[in-house]
Amino acid sequence: MRTVDLSAVSWRRSSYSNSDGGQCVEVSDDFATVVPVRDSKVRNGLVLVFLATGWASFVSAIKGGQLGD
Repeated sequence: MRTVDLSAVSWRRSSYSNSDGGQCVEVSDDFATVVPVRDSKVRNGLVLVFLATGWASFVSAIKGGQLGD
């Protein structure tokens, strides 16, 4: 298992998060090979780290409507 230092990353809210404060996902683009993802309401909580290729496939599927509502 590889460790990723997240102490100085910058986060951005996903454009797919809603604007009323619920269901908010933040991602970091600070790494070339992985994409950290967290719940914006629990900033000190757990962070999921995905391989960049897997994350790109996931985002593509969402944009293409392949995952439903």
